[in-house]
Amino acid sequence: MFLTISTYGNPERPATDLGFLLHKHPERAQAFSTSHGTAHVLYPEASAERCTAALLLEVDPVALVRRGKGKGRGGAPDSALAQYVNDRPYAASSLLAVALAKVFKTALHGECKAMPERAAAPLPLRVEVPVLPARGGAELVRALFGPLGWNTVDAEPVALDAEFPEWGDSRYVRLVLEGELRLADALNQLYVLLPVLDDAKHYWVAPDEVDKLLRAGDGWLAGHPERKLITARYLSRRWSLAREATERLELVRLAEAEGLDVEDVDNAVDETTDTEERPVPLAERRREAIVAALRDAGATRVLDLGCGQGQLVQALLKDPRFTEIVGVDVSARALGAAARRLRLDRMGERQAARVKLTQGSLAYTDKRLAGYDAAVLSEVIEHLDLPRLPALEYAVFGSARPRTVVVTTPNVEYNVRWESLPAGHVRHGDHRFEWTRAEFRAWAAGVAGRYGYGVAFAPVGPDDPEVGPPTQMAVFSRTGTRTENGDATRTENGDGSRTENGDATRTENGDATRTENGDATRTENGDGSRTETRTDETSKGVTA
Repeated sequence: MFLTISTYGNPERPATDLGFLLHKHPERAQAFSTSHGTAHVLYPEASAERCTAALLLEVDPVALVRRGKGKGRGGAPDSALAQYVNDRPYAASSLLAVALAKVFKTALHGECKAMPERAAAPLPLRVEVPVLPARGGAELVRALFGPLGWNTVDAEPVALDAEFPEWGDSRYVRLVLEGELRLADALNQLYVLLPVLDDAKHYWVAPDEVDKLLRAGDGWLAGHPERKLITARYLSRRWSLAREATERLELVRLAEAEGLDVEDVDNAVDETTDTEERPVPLAERRREAIVAALRDAGATRVLDLGCGQGQLVQALLKDPRFTEIVGVDVSARALGAAARRLRLDRMGERQAARVKLTQGSLAYTDKRLAGYDAAVLSEVIEHLDLPRLPALEYAVFGSARPRTVVVTTPNVEYNVRWESLPAGHVRHGDHRFEWTRAEFRAWAAGVAGRYGYGVAFAPVGPDDPEVGPPTQMAVFSRTGTRTENGDATRTENGDGSRTENGDATRTENGDATRTENGDATRTENGDGSRTETRTDETSKGVTA
């Protein structure tokens, strides 16, 4: 991956001063080792009129995966070929941002002992990034860089194949920025916005990333129109960190508006006497309700089906009674995010033995899912098209058959209480449906009847007397009685008896008595005797 920074000058103020500001001599090519490759700094041109510094990062994608041990941004929890065949060596991303911070650390801080006045003054700059992933397209690139003082923000889409223009454009752009800015400001903007546009990070996002974001965004991020998007993407959508960053940035904005220091603005509350309780988020209440239901069921080995980014898996790991937790999701990217959230690559051996992330589709039966105490479908069913729902029902209730199944889904009746939700809209763009309480209960009762489960219902969140709770939960408990209809009907009873009806009727009872009806009737009695009666023979009642 490649990035160039150019500036212009004259004999009195030569452009080669860029070498002093970057602390890299224009007459030398230098190499620096980074955690994911080798960064090279060289100068394709260096004259008094124009000077260009280039940062070239060589990344080995195979070493990236191996170093990540199949977890985190560098790898994935499955053995997909995408781990090795990807854009990491070519497209600017968080890898380049990390190299930028290491190689030009002093310049990022705006320090230059040799020329402090040049470091503090704006320079005519031109920045080029030949291949930049842009999730959001060229319009988002302009929306991010446009408000930052650049005269020109040129984001030219890169065609999928120049010889086949009908294939359209890729998600990459060629970025050119021109304007007069302090070099430190330009570098800090690139450090933040390169991973934001890629919308992915190759490393675990720890709480100290909030400090890094605020430090690099000092002077421009607090008032940026896209502050919310930048914050969320930079912090890999870790909402607790994004919320903290947003609150701190708002303080910065208010302080700047009032001409005060942040400490003077943030002094209204004495934390030692703050007793106000904050409302508990619905997602947290949902996890608490699910964990409580699993505890009541006595489950120790649990499946989280459609685990997403692993929030429930993380909550279950905190309780030692859950000895085995398996997160299943069809999305490898979601599983990668879950692995980062759980810090699987840093987890102790004993804790790591309790958790497993695996890729799988709930539309198909999977022998790996059989034999568990409980399964959870938290906010999952509404993401399926209704015609595909029976396949999920059979895969979970018919094939895997855990003793307990916990299902949560939105209550569409409660949507009128969301002020920010337009009338007639579902809560998430990917929801295929949202049920009323009556519809959910009817579906749950049908599933319970078909697969031999009892079902109980519970509200999650505030239970509104008119429209009910925001989330509805059903807890299915296997009763031991199951009926299957096809060529034969089979009933399994809790006392060990079984009845099958088809071409023949067969009954097995717990007291070792068995009756088969077809061309013949045979009875085995608990005392060891057996009676056979054949309807097509004159001799009947043969006893042994």
